[in-house]
Amino acid sequence: MRIGELAARTGLSRDTIRFYEKVGLVEGRRLANGYRDFPPEAVAWLEYVRTAQALGFSLAEIARTGEELRGAPDTAEALSALFEEKIQVVDARMAELAALRAELAARVGTGCPLLAAGRPG
Repeated sequence: MRIGELAARTGLSRDTIRFYEKVGLVEGRRLANGYRDFPPEAVAWLEYVRTAQALGFSLAEIARTGEELRGAPDTAEALSALFEEKIQVVDARMAELAALRAELAARVGTGCPLLAAGRPG
């Protein structure tokens, strides 16, 4: 299918699909007339990419994990493992943010909030 049809079926812009093609997330072949031709399975793959992005995966992670998933004997099990890994990343980031929030809260009302905590401002 040509890029316009792929865009219509996925809700992505042509520019987004071209970008995904440039970074290797989707592959289309060039026809003799110069048009891009994408396989029908590109629709499901691009829907996966959108969902994965919404779940916090970067394009680099999607590209890497996409290769892993294609070779996995049990896709559901492989996806569950990826989700568990992402949960650990999210938990670590939440801990970092909680520490940052506590540090900011400790500096409220201390004069100059950019001075080291505990020093008079």
